[in-house]
Amino acid sequence: MKKFKKWAAYFVVLILLVIVSAVAYVTLALPNVGKPQNLKIAYTPQRIQRGKYLANHVAVCIDCHSSRKWNVFAGPIDTTVIGAGGERFDSRVSFPGVVYVPNITPAHLKDWTDGEIYRAITTGVKKDGSAIFPIMPYGSFGKMDPEDIYSIIAYIRMLKPVKTQFPDRKLDFPLNLLVNTMPQKAQPSAIPAESDTLKYGEYLVKAAACTDCHTKAVQGKPVPGMDYAGGNEYGLGNGRLLRSANITPDKLTGIGSWSKEAFINRFKQYGNGGIKPAAVNNTDFQTIMPWWRYGGMKETDLAAIFTYLKTLKPVNNKVVKFQLVTAVNK
Repeated sequence: MKKFKKWAAYFVVLILLVIVSAVAYVTLALPNVGKPQNLKIAYTPQRIQRGKYLANHVAVCIDCHSSRKWNVFAGPIDTTVIGAGGERFDSRVSFPGVVYVPNITPAHLKDWTDGEIYRAITTGVKKDGSAIFPIMPYGSFGKMDPEDIYSIIAYIRMLKPVKTQFPDRKLDFPLNLLVNTMPQKAQPSAIPAESDTLKYGEYLVKAAACTDCHTKAVQGKPVPGMDYAGGNEYGLGNGRLLRSANITPDKLTGIGSWSKEAFINRFKQYGNGGIKPAAVNNTDFQTIMPWWRYGGMKETDLAAIFTYLKTLKPVNNKVVKFQLVTAVNK
């Protein structure tokens, strides 16, 4: 009996050592994506213009890193303070912790090198080596052509500096440890020729990180077989639950019966004045889809995206896009 207790004690100590070692590795050795590149980007007018288009209408960096007016449908940004951050994710929107979206104007990034910004966008690691929570889809951005990332960097360097300060991030346990395992090394690809509509559309879909919202995920992991089939859930506060749409070419539950013209107009109506900003209350349908930003996308780019989406595997998945799940505070 004494020998059994002795070996049981050894076993407990061993398990504790394994746990301590694992925690130490995750907190001290990760994330490990390598040092930032020694980059010095030329901020040419061409790059700034391309970056402005990508950051505002494709990768929509400006949408996430600006305050959005959630009392208006689709949350248009406050255009008087562009890129200054401040959007808060917390338990009100079913987020496991508290995260404030950071400021990306030169007031905050002036001490960051181009290589440090590039590493943050494409791998999810900050200047200080800490992990970025993947609200920002750096996994998708890391697949973009480096030249496009250079253009985005050139553009945000030109933003009006705005000084802001937000509380530090607080993630619930064990997410505060697991976040260090999430950054990954970039896997860049070249921009296909625009004439290759299918490949170019695929590239744009990745740059816009469509799969991040439109693929149902459980505990951060995509559900197999549900690529682009929608159903991912987003709490909007006040008992409102949003689910992303099915954008596979399924004719009954996706976009299989849509024409290219209808798809393009669905976006462009938010950029050409076809739809005006409308106020919403706590019981109205609301969406996080940045229609007002995507509405500025070029029609040829939207057509390429549609061409690619039509080649996806159709998935029959009827989505209830908006639902009131608890008593609403009016």
